[in-house]
Amino acid sequence: GKEVVIANAVIAILTIGGQQLFSFFTFSCPCHVGQNLIYGLAFLGVPALILLIVGYALNNQTWRLVTGKRSHSEKVTTSNRLLNCKLICFVLCSITGRALVAPVTWLAVTLINGSYYVCAVSEYVPMYYYGASPNVTASERRRILATFPCSQLVPPEMTRARDEVILLLRYQSQVAGWLLIAVVVITVFLSYCLASCFSPLSFLHFRYWSSYVHNEQVLFDEATEQHSRLYAMQHVRKFFGFVPGSENVREIRIPSLREWQAISGLAFLKQVDEEHYDYSLLHDWALKERASGKYLKIDEDP
Repeated sequence: GKEVVIANAVIAILTIGGQQLFSFFTFSCPCHVGQNLIYGLAFLGVPALILLIVGYALNNQTWRLVTGKRSHSEKVTTSNRLLNCKLICFVLCSITGRALVAPVTWLAVTLINGSYYVCAVSEYVPMYYYGASPNVTASERRRILATFPCSQLVPPEMTRARDEVILLLRYQSQVAGWLLIAVVVITVFLSYCLASCFSPLSFLHFRYWSSYVHNEQVLFDEATEQHSRLYAMQHVRKFFGFVPGSENVREIRIPSLREWQAISGLAFLKQVDEEHYDYSLLHDWALKERASGKYLKIDEDP
């Protein structure tokens, strides 16, 4: 839908801006043999991995997919199990597609920029193509190549070779970045085409179904908020003797020390029977205890 496209565009733009700031303030190639590759790959891969994990974590479908799976005890037939596997695969593909927006954008932008790639692979360029002395040992050649990302460390006689190597590596990096973008665009387009081809719904029916699912979720969230508020209000009224926001409060209840202790502390979700749970200590107290005790009458007009 349009909301998904807009959300993905915003994520991509924020990732591009974050990558530029990240590169400007933090990236500084060590220009040392053996360290360039680790440093460059770390700046390429680690932020992309973090963005991928964050993308999974921020998607509600991820938690809908994994929450409460161990609590299901009903018997599942072979046909239902196959259908569930297909559904899980479909949802995982959808979640992964959303989660890949930020890391793929990061990789594409960093490759097009070229700085990380130049730092990572500079010491592995075949130096003899650029007029290096044949008497230079392999270790010395790698040491010289490792300094190429840092122009101030390159010997004057190697300046031209350094410029040629940097141009070659930037060319390779930018080509890889554009190829990554092309592969992602083609993959997304073909995925949507295949999904549309195998859809059992017509175009207009699919639009109606999408609108229905969206409206159902909005209404369900509103009902959940109101239902939980009303349900919690009953327990709060039982404990304090009045409902918050009431205009005509004639008396309030004074909870005892034992009752304060009963609702204080830490609590987990507690299963009462096969179908119901206690959501909190106050919930547990309201279901088990009678609302007897001391009441205090108050004036209607404060």
